Formats: sequence, C-alpha cells, structure tokens
Amino acid sequence: MLRLLNIEFQKIRYNKSVKVISIVYFVLITFIALIASIEFNFAGVNFRVADQGIFNFPFIWHFNTYLAAWLKLFFAIVIVSLVANEYSYRTLKQNLIDGLSKKEFILSKFVTVLLFAVASTIFVFVLSMILGLFFSDYTELGIIFRDLDYILAYFIKLVAFFSFCLFLGVLVKRSAFALGFLFIWWIIENITYAFLKFKVFKDTDIAESIVQFFPLESMSNLIKEPFTRLGGVQSIASQVGEEITKSYDVTLLNVAIVSIWTVLFIYWAWVILKRRDL
Repeated sequence: MLRLLNIEFQKIRYNKSVKVISIVYFVLITFIALIASIEFNFAGVNFRVADQGIFNFPFIWHFNTYLAAWLKLFFAIVIVSLVANEYSYRTLKQNLIDGLSKKEFILSKFVTVLLFAVASTIFVFVLSMILGLFFSDYTELGIIFRDLDYILAYFIKLVAFFSFCLFLGVLVKRSAFALGFLFIWWIIENITYAFLKFKVFKDTDIAESIVQFFPLESMSNLIKEPFTRLGGVQSIASQVGEEITKSYDVTLLNVAIVSIWTVLFIYWAWVILKRRDL
C-alpha cells in the first residue's frame, strides 16, 4: 500500500495543475465563513443567515458538509486528469512494464481517492470546529459532538463521487469527455426522475423510492439540504400556512447504497482495464 501511495505521490508532486486546483478547492471551502454576511429573501421577508445560528453546534456539521460537498467537482477534475494523463503520457503502460499489475494500478488510484477524501474531510472538520467554537451559542461537549455522522457521510460521499470519476476516467480515457459524461449522467437521472414522477407514478412517492438507488441521487441523499432546518425558515413557513416535515438524518440505507456504488465503480474500472489492450 505504501509503495502504491508513493508512486501516486510522485505523480502528484510534479503536477502543477493538481496543486493549483487543490489550493483553490481548500480556499473556496474557507469562504464558507463569508456566508455569515449573506442575506436571503424568503416569502417576502429578509433575513441574514448569520442570525439563524448556522454556526451553532451541532447544526454546523450539517451546514458545512452540505456546502463543502458542492465543491467536490474541483477534485473530480483532478481525479479524471490523473487518469487521463496515464494514457496521454503512456505512464500506465510504462508502469505495467515495470511490474505494476492492472489491479495495483486501480488500487493506487483508489488510494489517491481516499487521500483526497480524507484531506477534505479533516479540513472541513477542523474549519467547522473553529467556526463553531467562535460563533456557536452552545459549547457543551455533548452538543459539540452531536451529529458528527454528517462528517462521516461527507467522507463516504466524496469517496463514492471520486470513485465514479475514476471509473469514468478509465472508461473514457479523456478528462474532458469524462467530465462531460458525468454531466450527461446527471441530466439522465433528473430526466428519469421527472418522467417517473409526473408521467408514470403521479401523486405518489414511488419515483423517490426508485431514484434513491441511482448513483448521483444516492450520494445527494446522504446529506440533504439544511436550509429548511433553520428556525427563521420554519417560522416563516408556519406563518404562511406551510409545515416542513422532512427528515434530515443520515440513514444506514443511504450509506449502504452509496457504499455499494463505490465498490461497483472500482470493480468496473478494474474490469475495463483488465480487458483493455494497452
């Protein structure tokens, strides 16, 4: 494992684009703190996010992981670029000549996926802890460490998404096409959901029950939007006669679905590479 990690580290070390994208990614995550100054308009009423307790424990774990997850596309670019470069610069073929098996190659890329996911998760955890300790109205240990399952869900979500990008990189061999395929797949999932929801299973929740097993949708379901949890939003909804009854929990079913997709993506990447004539 250490040998594979060292091989990938040497490739990343001299890749300037990877360094630049990674720096931009982490800088953008730190900008979460700036959200405190943003004002929203909901049902004709203006309110500032900072006044809604977004940095209170334990809500901050949900809020920060949800926002940070939107930036995962930056590392997706890195993943598909690393795989595409293996084909473009023929380093894959050279690695195989030097004794690296195709299974070890896929494993080395998966180690990179884990490395990026771990780095991002730790960064979000530390950032959230700092913001919470500074701005939260509640600093009791029991409250601080409540809902940490969102951090775990964030890690699982990143590993799954990066594994999907790894699979697409191996499948397509070109970073631009791989990212394009990712976008097309997102469109396909949404069109399928709309078709099921408004054509096949009208006025039921059957469509939601089906699409929750789709790869991107299942990843999205791991961390649901947190904004309707805010006290101000729920208060306004109540005033206009609406009731928000939504579960925001990280469920074992969602974790299981995403974990299965992760295994499938890595396995399929290995199968494709195993059968491909290089």
